[in-house]
Parts: sequence; C-alpha cells; structure tokens
Amino acid sequence: MRVRSTSEINEGDWNSFVAASPGGHILQSSQWGHLKGKFGWRAARVVIEDQGQWLAGAQVLFRPLGLHTLAYVPKGPITDLADEEVTPTLLEALHLLCRQRRAIFLKIEPDLAEDPAPVQKLTELGFRPSPQTIQPRRTTLLDLTPDHEAILDSMKSKTRYNIRLAARKGVTVRQGTAKDLPGFYRLMQLTGRRDRFGIHSEPYYQAAHQLFVPQGLAKLFLAIYEDKVLAGIMVFAMGRRAWYMYGASSDEHRNLMPNYLLQWEAIKWAKERGCLIYDLWGIPDEEEEVLEREFLKRNDGLWGVYRFKRGFGGQVVHYLGAYDYVYSPSLYWLYDKFSRSQ
Repeated sequence: MRVRSTSEINEGDWNSFVAASPGGHILQSSQWGHLKGKFGWRAARVVIEDQGQWLAGAQVLFRPLGLHTLAYVPKGPITDLADEEVTPTLLEALHLLCRQRRAIFLKIEPDLAEDPAPVQKLTELGFRPSPQTIQPRRTTLLDLTPDHEAILDSMKSKTRYNIRLAARKGVTVRQGTAKDLPGFYRLMQLTGRRDRFGIHSEPYYQAAHQLFVPQGLAKLFLAIYEDKVLAGIMVFAMGRRAWYMYGASSDEHRNLMPNYLLQWEAIKWAKERGCLIYDLWGIPDEEEEVLEREFLKRNDGLWGVYRFKRGFGGQVVHYLGAYDYVYSPSLYWLYDKFSRSQ
C-alpha cells in the first residue's frame, strides 16, 4: 500500500472515488473543499492505494488558529473502520499531515449510524467523543428505489394532499439560476428570522451554486405562483445519494403549500438521476418515541422542521457524531473551554 497526498490526487478521480464509495458523501467532494476554501478553510486529501486501486481516503479541512490549526474531516474518513490494515494506514497518514500543519486536534464525523462496534473501534484508535458536533446527529432518509406512486404512498396522507393542493392551486416549480440567488438569499434571511436559525452569507450560497450546479451536483428549485417566488430549496446529489440542505420560504401564500411541491420535485429529480437515498438533513436529536410524542407541542429548534419533514416518511437515522484525536492536550483544553463559553 502507498499513500497519495493532495498534489498526487486528481480532483476528478477523487470525486469518482467518493461517489462510488458506500460511505462517500457530498461533504467529501472536492467542490465542498473549494467552497470551504473561500471562507477560511484549506482542504487537503489523503488516499491509500494498493496496486492502482484506491482503498480509503479523507478530505481534511484546516482552519488557522493563531500559530496552529484546527483539522476537520466532515462525513469521513471514507474507510471501513473494521479493516485492521487499511484504516490504521490511513489514520497514520492523516496524523502525519495534521502534525505537519500544527493541528491542535483532528475532528472526524464518520458517515455511520450510531453503533457500539465503530464507537469501540474509534476508542481503540485513540479518538474520544467530541463535545462539539458540527453536522446533524439525526436525519430522515427516504428510500428512492420504489416508483413514484409507491414513494407517494409511503408519505403521510396530509403531505400527499398538500403536494397535490399546491399543483392544483397553480404553484409551479422551476430550476433557479444564478440570477435568482439574490431573491433566494432574501428568502433565507426572512426564514432565518422567522424560524430563528442561523444562515450563511449571500456569497456562500453564490459560491455553492457556482461550484456545484454546473457540475450537475446540485440544483436550485423555486416554487412560483403568479410570477412570484414563494419558496426555494438547494438540493445536492452525488453518487447514489441526494441531500436537501438549504431551504427558505416567503410569508405570502403559505396556504398554497409550495414547500411540499418543491420537495416532491426535488425527490423526483434525485430519483431520475439515479439516487437511491434522499436525505432530508437534520431533525431534533431525540429518540423516535420522543419525536413522535412532542412534535405537535414543540416549536423551538428544529421541531417545526421535523413536523414538515416527517410527513415525507422515511427512516430516522442517528449518526455517531464527532470524535476528536488530540495532539496538544493543553491547547485542546483551552479551545474546549473557550468553545463552551460561547
């Protein structure tokens, strides 16, 4: 086995590897590295190769912190943790890279459901559960393998009704272009204020659109009524999976249920491009019985989002969360203390 570093890794080959891997995720794509590179991070990649075959890899994001850096692998590394030969080789290469870049610690968030086996393995490999998780711990995954009618039938009856209501009342869905991004951002600002969640800057959404859409890795969907944009969502896709990440809606004509039709059109797009899974991306981090007991009572956090998303059916998945490997215990302690105080 040999280690390939960033300078030896063609970005097209890297994306093909990510897309074909069972644990490949859009956050490991080279485009995601470039997106984060515009906002303070720097991406590097490591691949483990044997006889021309790529066995494992990781895209690491580094962020300067004084004379040091933070190292983060979102939804990775891409490896079988149970592999006693490949995974230690990959981690050894990652640790060398992180130390060369003066990382205080390496944070990883594997794209794995919570299970005792990977938790034990990560502990054996020197990782500790992180106090700070970046990506959603819990989400809902829709199975796209059935036909359209079967997917609709798996949804809650009210959701099916709202999808058809929007179409019947004259709401249409079209693909957005770069010219639509200022309007989409205004909707994001409105939605963030209304539902009390943080959003990215306008240049961030512009960069995401510029990097992903021309490559066929994302699409901006807009719901239109009487020539006015009522809502928009940005959906990403890579390999056999699609992810709904960003969405916003106007306060006008909410009775026309544009968000339901938007999601349905995005689901159909994902299925038509060959995706098998549609990730609704982020619900409250509670057990299913709590989710079902509380969703009609709660409006804080992601509870309103969950009320909407649960109607599309699917399977609730709880991920491992983040794990840290510490290189500088004293600086890690200071960083953790500062983070908790914010």
